[in-house]
Amino acid sequence: MGHGDEWGCFGVGTADCMSSVLTKQRLKVATRTTLTFAVGLLGGLLSPMHAQQIGLTCNPEQSSANWTLSDPLHTVKGDFKLKSCHMKYHMNSRLAQGEIVFDATSGHSGNTSRDHKMHKDVLESGKYPEIRFRLDRVEGSLASQGPSTLQAHGMFGIHGAEHEMTIPVELNLQTNEWTATAKFPVPYVKWGMKNPSLLFIHVGDTVDIDFRGAGSLAREAGK
Repeated sequence: MGHGDEWGCFGVGTADCMSSVLTKQRLKVATRTTLTFAVGLLGGLLSPMHAQQIGLTCNPEQSSANWTLSDPLHTVKGDFKLKSCHMKYHMNSRLAQGEIVFDATSGHSGNTSRDHKMHKDVLESGKYPEIRFRLDRVEGSLASQGPSTLQAHGMFGIHGAEHEMTIPVELNLQTNEWTATAKFPVPYVKWGMKNPSLLFIHVGDTVDIDFRGAGSLAREAGK
């Protein structure tokens, strides 16, 4: 009770006045409590997602980029080994940053002569040893737990040049880990690389990429 309210009751029906003052004080306390609870509840509802950043790091043993190149009679398959992978997603702005880097020199299909031609004449991996995707934003609704279908936008770097791409991604978040898959075509001939076709065998001008990733997840307070 405030001293001003208490002294104001003398000489004006003290008992009734004091009762009125006590009622007002209780109402003030109840109002403050209700407001504090409402603010806390609102903050609790918003903070799990909207005040967070999600950090993803790949596990090289669980992440790979498989590729498929087809001709009318054969399908050639191979893969590239992961070098590094770190990404961060800002929940409020949906902006993202980070990159996935694969070792271009590790590409192989299981055929020595074919792989030699791929590295020497197509990828020129001695000169351009990395293949990378540099992420800048994500479109779609990201669930805090479970699966999400997203569109990852960024720059795909290969053979010394970068190309703007939007890649469809299936991402699954758990408490401390994540998994993802993405399938997309790379028009390598259009992007300035040679078609490795021989005289009687013609392969396509596009190679299909199948990315599968997994790793650790960190949730950070948003800034």
